[in-house]
Amino acid sequence: MNARLALLGTVEPGVAESEVFRLALQHAVGELGALGGTIHLRGPMSALRLVSATGLPPVLTRSWDIIDQEGPLAPARALHQGSGVWVPLNSAGHTDPAGSSEETAKAAEAADAAKAADTAEAGEAADIIWPGTGLAALPVLNGDRSIGALTVLTGEHGKPTPQQWDFLRSVVDWTEERMVQAPPPSGPAQPELNGEHLRQALKEVSVGSWDWNIRTGDLIWDDAALELYGTRPDDFTGKVENWMRIVHPDDLAPTLAAAERAIRDHSVFEAEYRVRRLDGTYGWTQARGRATYDEQGEPQRMIGVGWESNESRSARDALSRALRHMSDGFLAVDDEWRITFANLQAERTLGLSEEELFGRVLWDLPSARQVPGLESRCRKAASEGKPTGFDVHTSDGGHRYHLRMVPGPDGHTLYFADVTERRRLEEERRAAELAASERSDRIAELTAALAKASTSQDVVDAVARRVLPPFAAAGLLVQVIEGDRLCNVGAVGYADDFLDLVNGRSQTACSPAWNVITSDTPVFLSSPQEYAKYAPDHAGLPARAGKQAWAFLPLTASDHTFGVCVVAFDQPRRLTDEERTLLTTITALVAQALERARLYDAEHTRSRELQRSLLPRGLPELPACRAAARYLPAGQGMDVGGDWYDIIPLSSGQVAFVVGDVMGHGLPEAATMGRLRTAVHTLADLELPPDEIMSHLNHIVGGMGEDSYVTCLYALYDSTTQLCSIARAGHPPPALVHPDGTVHFPELAPDPPLGAAEPPFETVEVTVPEGSLLVLYTDGLVESAKRDIDEGMADLARLLHTAHDDGTGADLEHLCDTLTDGLLPAEHQAADDAALLVARLQALTGDRVASWPLAEDPRAAGQARRHVREQLSVWGLDDLTPTTELLASELVGNVVRHAKGPVSLRLLHSTELTCEVFDGSHTMPRIRRATDTDEGGRGLQLITALSQRWGTRYTATGKCIWAEQALLGPDRRGDQPSDALELMFLSTEGFDGDLDALPFGDQDQ
Repeated sequence: MNARLALLGTVEPGVAESEVFRLALQHAVGELGALGGTIHLRGPMSALRLVSATGLPPVLTRSWDIIDQEGPLAPARALHQGSGVWVPLNSAGHTDPAGSSEETAKAAEAADAAKAADTAEAGEAADIIWPGTGLAALPVLNGDRSIGALTVLTGEHGKPTPQQWDFLRSVVDWTEERMVQAPPPSGPAQPELNGEHLRQALKEVSVGSWDWNIRTGDLIWDDAALELYGTRPDDFTGKVENWMRIVHPDDLAPTLAAAERAIRDHSVFEAEYRVRRLDGTYGWTQARGRATYDEQGEPQRMIGVGWESNESRSARDALSRALRHMSDGFLAVDDEWRITFANLQAERTLGLSEEELFGRVLWDLPSARQVPGLESRCRKAASEGKPTGFDVHTSDGGHRYHLRMVPGPDGHTLYFADVTERRRLEEERRAAELAASERSDRIAELTAALAKASTSQDVVDAVARRVLPPFAAAGLLVQVIEGDRLCNVGAVGYADDFLDLVNGRSQTACSPAWNVITSDTPVFLSSPQEYAKYAPDHAGLPARAGKQAWAFLPLTASDHTFGVCVVAFDQPRRLTDEERTLLTTITALVAQALERARLYDAEHTRSRELQRSLLPRGLPELPACRAAARYLPAGQGMDVGGDWYDIIPLSSGQVAFVVGDVMGHGLPEAATMGRLRTAVHTLADLELPPDEIMSHLNHIVGGMGEDSYVTCLYALYDSTTQLCSIARAGHPPPALVHPDGTVHFPELAPDPPLGAAEPPFETVEVTVPEGSLLVLYTDGLVESAKRDIDEGMADLARLLHTAHDDGTGADLEHLCDTLTDGLLPAEHQAADDAALLVARLQALTGDRVASWPLAEDPRAAGQARRHVREQLSVWGLDDLTPTTELLASELVGNVVRHAKGPVSLRLLHSTELTCEVFDGSHTMPRIRRATDTDEGGRGLQLITALSQRWGTRYTATGKCIWAEQALLGPDRRGDQPSDALELMFLSTEGFDGDLDALPFGDQDQ
């Protein structure tokens, strides 16, 4: 069974229905060992018509040529029941209703009697004595509709087994499939082609089947094959040698080669060769087959069919008539392109009769000459010897034909069909498919763009780029509800005055935008007249907007309508249903993206506000420096980062410059930055050296967890000594620009980032000339995915040098813009934040600094007061003399009594007056509250009352205690020394009017 099904599978699609029917019946009859078979198809007037039969003489099939499809015969029963039917034959050769598997005996007998009485055909069929044991019939379907039946007359084996029923159903399935693939009828039916005459013409071609066991050489031929190959049954040995003996000696080698090639390539075996007949002559036959293989891929058997290829006169006549009346045009030409045959359709197309066409050269015909390129393309196909097909147009462009030319050894054949309407429909279908594909692509692109959109403006831009052009729209306006008003989110194609007009409008009864939101239903207005009719109170808006058609689309997400998207056109336009549906679908995507973007906008705004609050609101104006700074957040889609900078004024003309970077983006990183900035301020106010500040910060970051990664640079500048002390932890070094324009990056120790470093940190001291620039930055300014940090630092140095040479570096704000524009172009979307701090350093000149060594005994207080009087007189600060004398006396008294030498005094005249006392001790004074009965403990209280601020700091050899007084303003404490003097008198005894003779007073150290 499988072999026969495999054999049927080798039949190419597109064969005629008659060939399909013949092969199906031959294999069905052969497999069941049946006597014959028939195929009936539905016809008009409830008739079933016999279209093919095999193995049955005309005396039997004649009565079945036309049968009633509602009658009792087996084909009709199968058609009616929609399933297989077995009708046994009794000993008299008639159908036995009692044996039917589809009906009861009583019902079948009644049906037989009724039909025999009503129709002569049924009566005639009932009188026929059929040989065999029964009839097995199955319905033939077209989809879910029965269109005919296949019937087999069984022999001595009787009713088919279940396996045979399965085989018959497989044959019927194959028949149904090939019927669908068969070519359509060609031309009107001709009387001589109908019925028995056509069947007799087809029977002139004898087809035999063969089965060759490749491994053993066994060969099986059916009766038709024995006849085809001129072999008597008694002479057939069942070996492949039988076949080899009857093949013409000239044809044996190429035929065997073709069989070997088909087996090797797993392809179809096809060959035409001559075989010897019983009378000794040779005749041409054709064979076709396919090999089967085992699980290892080794060939087992080859199964095929063979048929006589000598054309009979009747077959040629039948073919000629079929070609004559086929619906496509057909021409046959000889080697000189003279027409030897033309069918009716070709005559109509060429405008000449067969007699006028016969013998004429095709290219001499006016109708052929009017088809551009026809002759050249046909001659090229003939020279290549390969079939070819192409479309041609008539010169007037009114018709389009598809032509197929098949070259042959004795001439060529040309088929042509009018495909004008078919091509038009194909082009329309392709255009529709292309439009649908483009719409799908646009939606996919829009979806991808919206997925990447972070902000509301990103959403508006994505819609403007990907929705407006395909719809030829001229304007886009997106509005959302804020409170009880509609506010603009973004717009394209509108003037600013119009946007200001519609922004923040409250709800009105006839506003299209508000109506769309409240009803959650789109509104489409195709002209200004429709707009005025829909919203009379707003009839003037179209002219103000400059638009003439609109689509108002609600923005709905999470079952909440929160805004409207307005797509506008600059010409009147009525959108199609498909366009409206597409816009509505797109708006749903936009609404989801916009809702997400609005949440991002709100969160991003809060993050930015937090970050701005954590960064310095302004840089202090200090005598020691002039500064400018920039903070540049990461590119679009990135959250806030942890970069920061700071300038911290310290005592005695010192200032601290800080820049740091908390790696990562987000609120946690911004919060960490705020904590560290506060810590740096606190540690700097304690006037700790840079390395100790770094150690404290390292301890703080280490306690935050393993995920924290922070870099920092701390630079302490002393304007009195022009020394800059720098310590860093994993941070890029600062750039130092000297007054001559040279750029220098100090060589600093590469300490690891905070949290991973091991103190102590190294501090590098650099002498900074007057007017030098100190440039601090984070790695986001000089490093990116396309540029390493060394290259970025080189670019920074180049920009700084250029700015110095062209004079643009004098303005620090302009210099910051130059650096950020040069290192981070506007079109560059940075992946990291960047902080920049530029400071021009200034020195406190020697005429503003005075210092003296003091004795390490009680005389030091008097010396200090005398130096103060003299120096303040030189500086013209005589009004501050009394207060400063008291401050110096108290500070020196503390040092002489509780510390150790050497002792020195220094006065600094800047925007304030600073009095400093140095000693060699590291013991720090502390202020305490003295009771009424205590004799001491008021010294530091006195200093606090006399000065604007005071403090202490460590030095390389000890410490310094300092106190500052303001030079200007009515509130400066130096203008009111009387209260301070009263305090001093309360704490001293034996004052003789000479300040130099005052004792030390209370000491709090």
